[in-house]
Amino acid sequence: MSTLAEVKQNCRKVMCIGRNYADHVKELNNQRPKQPFFFLKPSSSILLPNEGPILRPGGVNLHFEVELGIVIGKTVRDLDENDTEGWMSAIESYLLTIDMTGRNVQEEAKKKGLPWSIAKGFDTFLPIAGPIAKSKIEDPHNVELYLKVNGDVKQQDNTELMLFRIGRQLADISKVMTLEKGDIVLTGTPKGVGPVVTGDVIEAGLRIGGKEVEEGKIKVEVKDKEGPYEFAET
Repeated sequence: MSTLAEVKQNCRKVMCIGRNYADHVKELNNQRPKQPFFFLKPSSSILLPNEGPILRPGGVNLHFEVELGIVIGKTVRDLDENDTEGWMSAIESYLLTIDMTGRNVQEEAKKKGLPWSIAKGFDTFLPIAGPIAKSKIEDPHNVELYLKVNGDVKQQDNTELMLFRIGRQLADISKVMTLEKGDIVLTGTPKGVGPVVTGDVIEAGLRIGGKEVEEGKIKVEVKDKEGPYEFAET
C-alpha cells in the first residue's frame, strides 16, 4: 500500500462525485441527479497532514465537504457495477478527504453556465488523511463520516446514505475516462456543509462500527492566502 506522500505524488487526477447524498442536494437547492454526476479537481490541490493550513483566497466564501476517498490501484476501463469483485479489486485503499469549495465562486459559475474548476481547484483545497487499508473498511457503504469546526459537529452521516453506490460511481467514470493507478475518487459529501474563515480549526474523521479509524483523522487550520488573487465576477 502506498504511503500518503506517494498517494499525492502518484495522483494524476481527482474525480469527484457531486450531489450523492439527498439531504446535501436539498441544502444547496440543487436538482437530484438521475445518474452519477462527476467533475475534476486538480492533484495540485492535495494537502497532506502537517503541510500547512488551508489557504482561503481573497474574496472567496470557503466551504468544507467531508468525503470518503478511494485510491485506484490499477488501470481500469468499462467497469461493471454488478461485478463487485471487479470494482472492489480496482480499489487500492481508502482516504478521508475534505473537498474545500469556493461556494460563491461555484454559485456564480452555475448561474452563468461556466465551469467550476476555480471553485474546487485552489492550492490546499483537498486535505487528505490515510491511506486506510481495505481490510479496515470491509463495507465502504457503512462508514460514519464526521467533521467539526472549532469543536462543533457540522457533518455526521453514514455512507449508507449515498444515492449512487461506489460500484456505480466507478463504472460510470470508467466508461468515460480511464481510471489509472494512483487516481483518487471522492464519493460525495453528506449534509451540513458550511463556511469557515481564518482562524477556524477543522477536524474530520471516520468511524467503523462506532470505532475511530486513527489513520483517517484530519486536523487543519484555515488562514487567509496572501498574494495577488481576489475573486471578481466573471
